[in-house]
Amino acid sequence: MDVNAAVAAAAAIAGVLTGVIAMLAFRWSERDQKRPTRTSLHTDPVLPPGVDTVLSVLRSSAVVLDEGDVVVKASSAAYALGLVRGGKLAIEPMLGMARDTRRDGEIRQVELDLPRRGTGRGEALAVSARVAPLGSRLVLLLVEDLTEARRIEAVRRDFVANVSHELKTPVGALSLLSEAVMDASDDPEAVQRFAGRMQIEATRLTNLVQELIDLSRVQNDDPLEDAEPVRVDELVAEAIDRCRHQAGTKQITMAAGGTADLHVWGNRGQLAAALGNLVENAVNYSPARTRVGIAARRVNAPGGDMIELAVTDQGIGITDKDKDRIFERFYRVDPARSRATGGTGLGLAIVKHVVASHGGEVTVWSAENQGSTFTLRLPEAGAARDRASQHPDPDLDDEAGTTESSPYEPLPAPEVLP
Repeated sequence: MDVNAAVAAAAAIAGVLTGVIAMLAFRWSERDQKRPTRTSLHTDPVLPPGVDTVLSVLRSSAVVLDEGDVVVKASSAAYALGLVRGGKLAIEPMLGMARDTRRDGEIRQVELDLPRRGTGRGEALAVSARVAPLGSRLVLLLVEDLTEARRIEAVRRDFVANVSHELKTPVGALSLLSEAVMDASDDPEAVQRFAGRMQIEATRLTNLVQELIDLSRVQNDDPLEDAEPVRVDELVAEAIDRCRHQAGTKQITMAAGGTADLHVWGNRGQLAAALGNLVENAVNYSPARTRVGIAARRVNAPGGDMIELAVTDQGIGITDKDKDRIFERFYRVDPARSRATGGTGLGLAIVKHVVASHGGEVTVWSAENQGSTFTLRLPEAGAARDRASQHPDPDLDDEAGTTESSPYEPLPAPEVLP
């Protein structure tokens, strides 16, 4: 009997201890859940309801500061710009704005130039910072990156200035020449000479206006709205015919070759203008009795076969420092020579925009006093690929599998066009 009572008492005591331990464990767990963590101190419990969600979808870089200037919330873009470091706002002018706004509650905005992170260059990052109170204790800082917008504005401003300058030059020349013609009305030879100069300046002005129109069109229009398969050999023939007279005057031999029966997909007029500009440049910047070649071939690419059109000359070449800028509008490697040849500085800019809008690219290889090779790479027309697969040509397969050749290797099967 005593043994049974002892067992029962021991069981009761064990049950009580188990219950006490369970209750204590539950209390500890509940307290741990309520205890603020390092993360929760700076997220939802501190921010007003819905603010965290709004900040996550803003395009601007967002930073929320508490009354001790500690970063409560910061977007990933804010870290990328270098605004926040070590839990603190790293830009002193913005920190001063935040303190002033916390003191008087007024919204402030300022534009600043910040140094770029991780670059050894002195380029500045242009930003617009706006500070506003968020509730009674917090301050919200929104930072917008204006660097690209400023760059575009600078390009637009330079473009307008260059257009004004380029238009004023021939217009001013025409005005002076017309006065000279009036003053030399009794001298037939002088009148004829001045009239010839007027014709040259008028042609230059016409070309400039036309290329400005062409550049505006290729920048604003979508060439693929009226796209069609375009035969490459027709583009080549049209480009050569456009420069036949200039080449004949300088006794330049023009040779066309490469793979036959190739097609590209795009706007025929724009593609013809782009290739024509490259061939015209090759002729203009080549010395007399040299050779200009145009070659076309199909190359393999991850997204589908591409068509390469290479225009090679034996001209003056391009220096390394000029290669990165030759596709800028109105940029000329040799301004004096460009004026002598009637160049406007817009031809290569038009080429770049046409090729980019067709989903391709343009590259250049050049060496001083050796010549240049401009290569257009454009997507092949889908219909042409289908025809090629239905009627395989061994020569085409061999050409597609070859590696890229040196720009001065002889063009295959050249057709010499005087």
